[in-house]
Formats: sequence, structure tokens, C-alpha cells
Amino acid sequence: MSTKKYIATPYRTREILQRYKFSFKKSLGQNFLVDVNILENIIHHAGITKQAGALEVGPGIGALTEQLAIHADRVVAFEIDQRLLPILDDTLDGYENITILHQDILEADVHQMINKYFEKEQPIHLVANLPYYITTPILMKLLRERLPVTSITVMIQKEVADRMAAKPNTKSYGSLSIAVQYYTQAEVVMHVPKSVFMPQPNVDSSVLRLTLRDEPPVSVENEDYFFSLVQACFAQRRKTLRNNLTSYFQDVYDKEMITRLLEEIGIDGSRRGESLDMQEFATLANRFYNEQR
Repeated sequence: MSTKKYIATPYRTREILQRYKFSFKKSLGQNFLVDVNILENIIHHAGITKQAGALEVGPGIGALTEQLAIHADRVVAFEIDQRLLPILDDTLDGYENITILHQDILEADVHQMINKYFEKEQPIHLVANLPYYITTPILMKLLRERLPVTSITVMIQKEVADRMAAKPNTKSYGSLSIAVQYYTQAEVVMHVPKSVFMPQPNVDSSVLRLTLRDEPPVSVENEDYFFSLVQACFAQRRKTLRNNLTSYFQDVYDKEMITRLLEEIGIDGSRRGESLDMQEFATLANRFYNEQR
């Protein structure tokens, strides 16, 4: 198949949109990629092989879906916008290894779909160009459900990708970094200029690769408690750990009690949240959790 026929070119994308009189819905964050080289790079970074299955969220008019179908054994894509279903039927005609599901990924039973459409023990990779406005809810749902996937490779807003992959003592590091890295090893693998999208978004994008961990890197007594406490420590970034925790526990502990608990675990209360690594957050959460039991 020559590249002229690929969906991900400006000419072909424009032609498809005009033929179907398709208008972009701002509410769905629709920006279609029109560069085949970038799609092939994404697939390379995702580790897609002919033995692997691919899950996609938001196929749009099928640009990434098509490339996944060429490189993977089987593709299952979740599309929320009903107007795109007939377009996808047309653009992906001829590819026998694609299933399009008209479902909202936030409400879908992804485990069930994996069991239904993929072989047992087959390596599965989730690859997507995610809408900016709903990136974090989608990724956190997929991570919390502990799907049997090897990796998640997503194109998202550059700033969000930086936050998800950030290390301690950096401006981007925060509760989102901890939440994502609790479940995965996160790495920004490429940057994507806004000029390769139709329509052009207002910001640049990055491709983030998340490699799923078999076990979290830290041991916590209660995951929900851990994540809530981490968020509390970043509630006001310029405040010290002691002050953020005092606000969070205002009806439970006074500042003296919080200082004592911090001293017990050897964490200086005058530090800021961004200076703590995940192990320190786990130690902190476990100590306060056990105190409250």
C-alpha cells in the first residue's frame, strides 16, 4: 500500500472530512494527526509486533487505527462519537483485523473486551491519541483497573506528559507523577508539534510511554489513603509539608501532633511536597494511616 493512500495525510484527511461533511466537536477534543511518519514512530515506541494485540481509544477517522492494523495482529478501538462510525467503516474497509466499539472508554468494561477479542497470553499494548481535556481521567481509570496490558503509549498535551513522567525536585513533579509512576514506569519518548494536526491545537503534544509494573515500587497500607495524602501534600505547592498536612488533618491532629509523627519517621516538616520521593510518601501515608486506625 503506498503512503498516498494512507489516511494520515493532509490531502486524504481533508477529502474524508469534506465527503462526510464532518465538523469537529470541541467538546470531544478532536484533533486528527496528518503525518504518517509520526504514527509509525509512535507504533515503534509502543513495541507493536505482528504477534501483539492493540487497544485504541478515540480512533477518529482511523489514521492511527490503520497503522496499528498494519503492524499488529488485531486492533480493538473504542469510539464515543457516533458520527465517526460510518466514516471508520469506509476508511478502514479492507482491514479484517479491526473491531470498532461504539463505547465511552470511561464506562466500558475493558477487561471483558480484552477477554473477548484477544488471545489468552497475547501481549497487548494500548495506543491512543487522547483528547487533552480528559487525558487524566482516562489514564487513571485504565491504570487503576490493572488491565492485562504490557504498555500504554499515548499522545497527550506536552505539559501533562511532563508531569506524569516528572522526578522529585522538579517543577512538573506532583501528585499526578506519583499516581502514574505507582502503576508504571513513565517516559516521554517523543515530542510532536501542533502543526501535524487538523485542526491545529493551541499546544504542543508529547508521546508518553507507560510500562506497566508487576508490583508497585512501594508498599502502602491503603492505596486510596496514600493517594489522598499525596494530594494533600501538594495542595499548596509553596507551603511546607507540615502546613499542608495541618490543613488536611485540621479536624484530626494539631500541628504539634503532626510534627511529632513526622519526626518519628525522620521526615523534616519544613520540606515541601515536591522534595519527597515515592518511598517517603509511602512511609508518611503508612504512619498516619496506622495512627488513625
